[in-house]
This record gives sequence, C-alpha cells and structure tokens, in this order.
Amino acid sequence: MPTVRCGDADLYYEVHGEGPPLMLIAGLGGVGSYWHPQIEVFSKRFKVIIHDHRGTGCSTHSHMQYSVELLAQDTLNLMDAIGIEKAHFVGHSTGGAIAQILAIEHPERLLSMVQYASWTKADPHIRLCFYVRRELLQKCGRVAYVRSTPLFLMPNWWIRDNEEALREAEDKILEGFPEIEIANSRIDAVLAFDRTDELNAIEVPTLVLVAKDDILTPPYFSEELAKRIPAATLIKLERGGHACSQTVPEEFNREVLAFLMSRTSI
Repeated sequence: MPTVRCGDADLYYEVHGEGPPLMLIAGLGGVGSYWHPQIEVFSKRFKVIIHDHRGTGCSTHSHMQYSVELLAQDTLNLMDAIGIEKAHFVGHSTGGAIAQILAIEHPERLLSMVQYASWTKADPHIRLCFYVRRELLQKCGRVAYVRSTPLFLMPNWWIRDNEEALREAEDKILEGFPEIEIANSRIDAVLAFDRTDELNAIEVPTLVLVAKDDILTPPYFSEELAKRIPAATLIKLERGGHACSQTVPEEFNREVLAFLMSRTSI
C-alpha cells in the first residue's frame, strides 16, 4: 500500500473494503497494524482506512516537537489527499484524543466517533505511568520499553496465554519504532493534551467504550468523556485492558459495529 505526502510528512496508509469511510486511528504506538483484529470484520461493510502516525512505522520519522494537534492535522491532510470528505472515526487512546480535536474543530468531517480507552487530560495516574515508561525508554532503551508495554495495555491473563504472539509482535514493533528523541516527544504530546473545556461543544454522535480493567486510562476517564460530550453513549466491557480491541476482539467488534451501523444507511 502507498504513502502520500501530507504537509511536510509522508504518511503510510492502507484502504480495505468498500462502503462508508471508516478511519481507525491508533494510539501512542501509532501504527495502523494495531487494528488487524478489526479490519476483516469492518471492511465487509465499510471502507476502512488505517495509517501510521508521523513518527512511527513506515511514515516519516520527523524530528520535531510533537502534539496531538499536529497528529490531528496529519489525519485531516490524509483524508484530503485520498479524497475522503467525511468518515466515521474510531480512535484508540491517543487516537481518541485526535478524534476529539477533529470533532471540535472540524465536525463537518466526522459522521460519528468512537472514543475507545481515551482520556480527557493527564492526571497524576497517567503521569506516573508515563514517568515509568519514559524511564525505561531513556535508561534501558527501546527493547525494554517495547517489552514492558503489554503490562500497561493487556490484562495479566492475556499475557499469560499469548507469550509467543507477544514476542512476534515485539520484533515487528521494533522494526518501525522511532528514535528515543521522537518517542519522548510523542509522550510529551500525550501529557500536554487537554481539550476538556471544549468537549461540551461536540455534536458528533459519539460512543465511549472502555474495559473495566483498563489500568492505563481507567474507566473514570471514559465516564467523564461520556458526561461531557452531549448525548454520548458509554459502554464498559467486563474485561480486556487498555487494548481490548486486541484481547477481546469479538466483544469489541460487536459493540463498535452495532454503533457504526446505527449511524449509517447501509
């Protein structure tokens, strides 16, 4: 699949299926392959677009000060470049923050929005999590950072039962993992993000989804998002952790697809 020039970066993207456009926006890891458990199911009814964020995967690894606003503009530029006027958005964690910005600043481009395991603004819990992750990155290196990531994203029972899959995923992630300077700047972007006071202006139909055992962005963040975004619907999965789209994909796909189908005429 191709890359396309978006402003001052080349973004790698893939398109799967036909139908109403559906943007699947990854979290801090930034790579579109995160959505592998969703692509086959969703692409039967939607034109699914995934991409690697600037600074990750096969996209340009820009050395600069990152912000979630920059990543949101990149996403908008990608839509323009490939001719997507409007789309449904499913954003995981940082991808949810990207969708918040677009719903506030460019609501005409969104058909609907799923805020999946996202947050409002960094609190002491998130700051402590990222302090630990940054220390691992800076003092122990990329391999230690990537190897520790499942502890923040996956439930313990899933880690126990998927050791081989995790090792294979580590190798793949490390192939496109950015330099430490870029990874640090992307963490800074997460910690600086805060559009809380503007959430009540969002008019885009919104589903807020989280797993009850998410330790990185605990359910209280999703509860706040659902309270602040007018008419948002909140769903809490019984388990699955921060990456429940990967750990319990059948449950995740069922809930998200039901919401998306309720917001389209297909």
